[in-house]
Amino acid sequence: MFALVDVNNMYVSCERVFRPSLIGKPVVVLSNNDGACIARSNEAKDLGVQMAQPWFEVRHLERDAGLLALSANFELYGDMSTRMMTLVAQYAPRQEVYSIDECFLDFAGVPGDLVATGRQLRAQVLQWTGLPTSIGFGPTKTLAKLANHVAKMADRKPGRYDARHAQVCHLGAADRAARDAVFAASEVGDVWGIGRRMSARLNAGGIHTVQDLLRADIATLRAQFSVVLEKTVLELRGTPCLDVDHAPAVQQQMMCSRSFGAPVTTLAEMVEVVSQFATRVAEKARQQQAAAGAVHVFITTSPHRRHDRQHSQSLTLPLVRASADTRVIVAMAVRAVQQMVRPGFHYAKAGVMLLDLRPQGQQQAELDLFGTAEAAPGAGPSRLMAAMDTLNQRFGRGAVTVASAQHQARHGQHAGRQQRRSPRSTTRLAEIVTARA
Repeated sequence: MFALVDVNNMYVSCERVFRPSLIGKPVVVLSNNDGACIARSNEAKDLGVQMAQPWFEVRHLERDAGLLALSANFELYGDMSTRMMTLVAQYAPRQEVYSIDECFLDFAGVPGDLVATGRQLRAQVLQWTGLPTSIGFGPTKTLAKLANHVAKMADRKPGRYDARHAQVCHLGAADRAARDAVFAASEVGDVWGIGRRMSARLNAGGIHTVQDLLRADIATLRAQFSVVLEKTVLELRGTPCLDVDHAPAVQQQMMCSRSFGAPVTTLAEMVEVVSQFATRVAEKARQQQAAAGAVHVFITTSPHRRHDRQHSQSLTLPLVRASADTRVIVAMAVRAVQQMVRPGFHYAKAGVMLLDLRPQGQQQAELDLFGTAEAAPGAGPSRLMAAMDTLNQRFGRGAVTVASAQHQARHGQHAGRQQRRSPRSTTRLAEIVTARA
């Protein structure tokens, strides 16, 4: 049995932990350089603010509707994510960190009432971190993901789903009638891995709900679409096709992470490993013609090695301009591990995640007085990366890669404009929130 734990409106929720006055108010978080809305509170969604909508298009809502805008504080969000993930990992034998605000838990062999466990987990995360979560259970990852969506919507929009599914939804324990009601009320676009284009094609073919999708002929779906959709339908029917650490690509985030075959104990080893992860995730970004606004890196020891000292940490570094340049991504990843790795620890896992993804070429014009920023789209680095990708495709992954990126990681080189950024209350001593009597 799988569970998907997801923080509700992650970036906004992190801001509200340290500024409770924001609770109940429409809030958006802006991308690096304060360009576009990358996170919205439910109240902002109700005002019609769209994901990735340029700030200048909705700025009038500051005056007209009390909309509050904050600059992205990725350092805070990354640290809060690590705290949440470390806490959640204690509830199940296996965990897959899927994105900065989501993780899968594998509850195979875990006894007891999972709904009760989910509510206990949710309450503990809220008490210890201040972050509200939604939890979905299912016999497959796709069903767990759908259950999580149901848990959110049943809580946020009463009436769409049975109120019993609010906050914690267990589709694996639901009877046939309850599951059918969920499938009938869920659009195909609510299913994990079905994007806007595929949803439109399915709608054109008369498939609008999950129930419609489940009733369709699976061979026809595979012929008209792909084997990926076939696996999605099988997962919805309860047949596991995706194990932990195997998932479709994240749309707003993209990650490469692995558990190590042998513990990593030195900075040099971690630099090598993380450089490989950063190289791979940069390649994935270019394949999808995407560029990242920030780089998130995490390292952790194994909680199952009780005799070892434990250390888990993450660091999120913003880029002044969105980039998919391997050299830039590797440099930031190396800079992060240089600040995090401690001697004497046996690290079991690490990962590199790209945040604030946007289409390549969707850049804000910035005046670069000192020549420190990445080159603009279409300049040398883009052509170099294309050549490197071509060679790696021809001769195998890793045929051409970066030798070292440490010299590129100059302090402050990639800090973007963040005029509305909140204090980094969990990672910077000088910015810790103080209470006054």
